[in-house]
Amino acid sequence: MVRIPTAELRRYLLNGQIGRRGCLRARSSSTVPVRQFCSQQPLLSSSPSTSYSPSSSATDAGAATPLRKQLKEQAKALKQSGGGGKKKKKNTDNQTIPGWDLTIGIEIHAQLNTQHKLFSPATTSFNDAPNTHVAPFDLAIPGSQPLFQAETLIPAVRAALALNCSIQPVSHFDRKHYFHWDQPAGYQITQYYHPFAKDGKVVLLERDGIASEDGEQIEIGIKQVQMEQDTAKTTAQPGEVQWLDFNRVGVPLIEIITLPQIHHPATAAAFVRKVQMLLKSVDACVSGMESGGLRADVNVSVRRTGEQGLGQRTEIKNLSSFKAVEDAIIAERDRQIRVLEDGGKVEGETRGWSLGSTETRRLRGKEGEVDYRYMPDPDLAPVVIGQDLVEHLGKSMGALPDTEIDHLIKSYGLSPKDALSLMLLDEGGRIQYFYDVLAELEELLRVAGKEEGDQRHALLAANWCLHELGKLTHDSSSADLETTLSMENKVPSVHLAAILFHLHKKEITAKVAKELLWGVFRGSINRAGRGVTDFINMSNLWFREIPEERYAALAEEAIEGEDKVLAEFARFNEGKSKAYPQGKLMFLVGKMMRAGPEQGMDPASAERVMKARIEQVLSSRSE
Repeated sequence: MVRIPTAELRRYLLNGQIGRRGCLRARSSSTVPVRQFCSQQPLLSSSPSTSYSPSSSATDAGAATPLRKQLKEQAKALKQSGGGGKKKKKNTDNQTIPGWDLTIGIEIHAQLNTQHKLFSPATTSFNDAPNTHVAPFDLAIPGSQPLFQAETLIPAVRAALALNCSIQPVSHFDRKHYFHWDQPAGYQITQYYHPFAKDGKVVLLERDGIASEDGEQIEIGIKQVQMEQDTAKTTAQPGEVQWLDFNRVGVPLIEIITLPQIHHPATAAAFVRKVQMLLKSVDACVSGMESGGLRADVNVSVRRTGEQGLGQRTEIKNLSSFKAVEDAIIAERDRQIRVLEDGGKVEGETRGWSLGSTETRRLRGKEGEVDYRYMPDPDLAPVVIGQDLVEHLGKSMGALPDTEIDHLIKSYGLSPKDALSLMLLDEGGRIQYFYDVLAELEELLRVAGKEEGDQRHALLAANWCLHELGKLTHDSSSADLETTLSMENKVPSVHLAAILFHLHKKEITAKVAKELLWGVFRGSINRAGRGVTDFINMSNLWFREIPEERYAALAEEAIEGEDKVLAEFARFNEGKSKAYPQGKLMFLVGKMMRAGPEQGMDPASAERVMKARIEQVLSSRSE
């Protein structure tokens, strides 16, 4: 990137040295950034491999090379030289850089599930009218005093227990001083010196998505968990105007601070994902990253392999997705390595990240403890947490995610990936929906006298709760299908269970089942009583399978003229091919299905008959 004064830029334009389309972006400042390759003659010197010169044929003809062709050919040259500037696709190689060690620490801010704010009786607000849930203390009105709301301890302690922390009998609040328009008092109340929970740990397993370099599992230490108040919500408006919503001021948060024990970007993202799942499972957090209820700051430092101590760290603030955590760490790690390899020095600073970026950006210099002037809050007494409360909350929390996932795998036969997806979707709501559907389905099977001795019905329910319901959310008309409540309203579990009951008993086809699901979702099927079964009766959608002889005739018709396909099966039978031609088999089954009655054929039966018919043909030819 090079900057050219505006007057000089006009001269370039008048001389035809810079193309007028696609190269410039209007700026109000006196300097305009211009990309190097936007002029026919490079404005900066470059290596021969990346510079462009017109082809000899064009030069001999005396014609100027079109700008579009210049850009296309230079982009091709950049790509061939490895300098195209495009974001690399994710691969397993991006977790480490040979010769360098990466160290990551994470601070997670999670909004607690409470009715009142941390130090005022004002109620917590979500998507309500701005500035409608505000008490005098929230605005730092002179004379107002903080009043600790004891109920906020309940979700905070549950969260700390889920993180295997030691609950401190006595903790204190401190003031963290800084000036910003979203903090009316000029300081934030937090627990810097004496937090309410310490010395926790989170165990990450391979199924959680950790980097392969970390093996089958890794343990991440939690230094402390502290309570603190949130700031106002700032909304940028045109003309450098900021709107402030003080509903969020004083909303109770916990800050979870890890030890610097993470060394791979994927593991960092897996840690944040696991913490969100843990907090949701004990009902400690209002919502997850997707809804803004959880934010992560990451501290990144690099050092050459073999060096002692840690490198200079930088902090990336307010990451709002798991992907952002991983991508931002990779970008900052690579930036720091470039700085050090060029002989520079990494500065301690706070940096930002935008989704879709390839580089972090500097926000400000990094403040230290002395900058914030931490001091005990003189208006707040120590917080005393009784051991009886800790024991009661520990016994009443229920199963944690790893126990739940193990149960899904062992009892219902789900894969680790599907079990984890059920736990994560809808911020933990999808797993409860699955249990509701499964309970309804098992009751229908019990009433029908079909006691299940295997896990097929549970796998069917899990597959539909994961994938078929997921297809509804991809439709533009289903943007409101986001939470457990709206899902239960749109597709009641009793009706999905009825659809799966008939599908499991092979009384309807999979295609009909999917149409019924859409009917329930769109409201065209009555949601009262046995609406699904009534609709099947009324529309005559019951599956009436064709006889075995009809299957055989269709199979014979499908293989007619398919000698090349049959030859693949013959080679496999003779041992000349190691892989069974499953794709060829399904090709023939597809021909069968298209030739037969749509509502009278079962794909599994068609595959069985076709496979048997192929074996008969091959056997007769070998005799």
